[in-house]
Amino acid sequence: MAFLQSGPAREPFLKAPASVLCLIVALVAAHVGRMLVPAALSDRIVIDYGFVPLRYAAGAVDPGTLVQRAVPFVSYMFLHADATHLAVNCLWLLAFGPVVARRFGATLFLLFFLLCGVASALTYLAFNWQSAAAVIGASGAISGLMAAGIRMLRMPGVFAAKGTAGLAPILSRQVLVFSALWIGVNLLFGLTGLSMGGEVRQIAWEAHLGGYVVGLVFAGMFDRLAQKDDMDPSADA
Repeated sequence: MAFLQSGPAREPFLKAPASVLCLIVALVAAHVGRMLVPAALSDRIVIDYGFVPLRYAAGAVDPGTLVQRAVPFVSYMFLHADATHLAVNCLWLLAFGPVVARRFGATLFLLFFLLCGVASALTYLAFNWQSAAAVIGASGAISGLMAAGIRMLRMPGVFAAKGTAGLAPILSRQVLVFSALWIGVNLLFGLTGLSMGGEVRQIAWEAHLGGYVVGLVFAGMFDRLAQKDDMDPSADA
């Protein structure tokens, strides 16, 4: 019977790169920590560390110090609405994070994640200057990882490892087709308010697309940096 045949073992979950697992642990720890504090403090954390566009509007009332305005560009990624929101993002991160982390290396992977997340926030800000609602979640940054991962896909089910084939061009068929699907899905769920679970909730679709576009564009630069690190004789073994 087929299920008794021996074959190559599947890569277990814990074989994902440490950088990806540490990032997932950080997302989970931040959410659990916020759930353990009193509700009033939890709400305050979302306001202070979530990304609120109105904080950056001209004439904003008490926008905070420069540091207080800068931190949310990163901290909003580590806040999630509920366990479902967190689980979905962690699963997507586990799906695409290892592909990018193995190709870029831990440091460049984390920098790329942060870059896509910041770009995601800036894109949302550009379309929602007067919004007082806090944007939270790592989905914009993960959209950037997804974009990079699609450019690393060389054939069905096979991803290019570091030092092998180059990235697929942005205008290649596989990238254009996937991008069209991703944009369509985000417009559908973002403009209707429906989530993939069927419930109605506000989705920051602009943030998803901003992170995705930056991921597509900057994947090539990060890939070249990763290849350069490999060629540098002074780099760590």
